[in-house]
Amino acid sequence: MDLRQLEYFVAVSEEQNFTRAAERVHISQSGVSAQIRQLERELGAELFDRSARTVTLTAAGKAALEHARAALAAAGAVGRAVGEVTGLVRGQLTVGMVTGCTLTPLFDALAAFHRAHPGVEISLLEDSSDRLADGVRTGAVDLALIGAATATPDGLEALTIISERLVVAVPVGHPLAEQKRVTLCDLVAHPIVCMPPGTGLRTVFDQACAAQNLRPTIALQVSAADAIAELAARGLAVAVLSASMAAHYRDRLTARPVDDVGTPALLALVWKSTPGPGVRELLVHSRQAFTKPGQLQMRCPGTLATESPRR
Repeated sequence: MDLRQLEYFVAVSEEQNFTRAAERVHISQSGVSAQIRQLERELGAELFDRSARTVTLTAAGKAALEHARAALAAAGAVGRAVGEVTGLVRGQLTVGMVTGCTLTPLFDALAAFHRAHPGVEISLLEDSSDRLADGVRTGAVDLALIGAATATPDGLEALTIISERLVVAVPVGHPLAEQKRVTLCDLVAHPIVCMPPGTGLRTVFDQACAAQNLRPTIALQVSAADAIAELAARGLAVAVLSASMAAHYRDRLTARPVDDVGTPALLALVWKSTPGPGVRELLVHSRQAFTKPGQLQMRCPGTLATESPRR
């Protein structure tokens, strides 16, 4: 009996079909069948009932399945343990990124990690900040770049990349553009265009309104900063953005800090408190990429910055 036979056995039991199992393990159906027959001879019992179109486990197969899975898991753990000692990280790494974010240092970090550890398969996915944070908590995502309202989201470790205040952005001639100071109460007297729920910037805004028992009129909500700016520039609503986001549109919009919103909007990398070797290695490369002078050039829902990260 060897690990390859156990892998084929688990694949057939889960797929309930020899053809699909063969596709999954990337060998011929006859090869899978031959290995399963050899395993059955070694064990002295049939593991599958092959009498119907769907392959099902026999009583002996059911008794063997969890042990086979445990053996494969243990073999994988041996490889990972040796990898940690030797520095040869293997496996798969899933990295999340808030939707619509173009972040050069993150890409640089991924490229550096890949060069150092080509055996690791990297998956990159986009989603809202809330869902990405939940994915990190459940283990579906290993590391994520999110917009956040707190320096350390519940149950996660974090590296803050950007921390900046909320501003209101309006076209020239708007009443708020004539004010030297703008409060949250001033802001919510107007229809608002902002990020949707689930983004860090929107969470900061909603929490600030709730703290003052204010009910803003969210006339429009979109994920792209460009769209928010264009809608505000046309007078459809006043924009709620981060400070550096608004600075990008200074040719069309006048920005005023919201004086009584002290909580900053954050952009942060988050991960679980007990990261695996792959995450630890990627964090090393991420810290290096984000701390290079002049490297932080991004456009993200929740923040837009061209500055050095906060440590």
